[in-house]
Amino acid sequence: MAVIAHHLILTGYGHWLPNDPRGSLSHELKKPGLGEAGAMHLGRKRVQPSREELKAFRRRIDPLLQWPIIWFDDAKRQAAGEACGQVITTRGYTCYAAAVMNNHVHLLIRRHRDKAETMIDALWEMLGDAIRALPDVPEDHPVWSRDPYKQFKSTPEQVWSCIDYINGNPRQAGKPPQHWPFVQPYNNWPFHNCRKR
Repeated sequence: MAVIAHHLILTGYGHWLPNDPRGSLSHELKKPGLGEAGAMHLGRKRVQPSREELKAFRRRIDPLLQWPIIWFDDAKRQAAGEACGQVITTRGYTCYAAAVMNNHVHLLIRRHRDKAETMIDALWEMLGDAIRALPDVPEDHPVWSRDPYKQFKSTPEQVWSCIDYINGNPRQAGKPPQHWPFVQPYNNWPFHNCRKR
């Protein structure tokens, strides 16, 4: 089945580790010692841990990380969003949805001559540089996890569902909707003659 769009997620450094109690898409622990904080579970767990369990995991894991965790405040979210726009405009990508959250970024980008991995590399670098350019982030601090996530969307229904999911992220976090100038409305591409939503 042909790919219509790529759902790309960049996760902030230390925010979603391979042995996160919520589950993970990672297949291995790359940093020695992290396994002491908890076992790995491939995939998102059906029953999610309580807030108290997540806080306890965070207390165990924070001392094992090389760098402190960065949370993306308004200035960092704005810088990351503007950097997204630069990458998308410069490389000629078409973006159908974007959400810049306090510890991760969601993008839905139409199929392009660049592979998903190339898109992720460009975003990883440009967004990281933009956040490190802010005065409260050390210039050598890692901004993103080394395991970005990609998922392919092959039908207009999957694209619409992903758009709804990404657009709903700020609301779920108690924040206002996000409107980025680089996001374009989806028109059922490449099936323009299908009934539009």
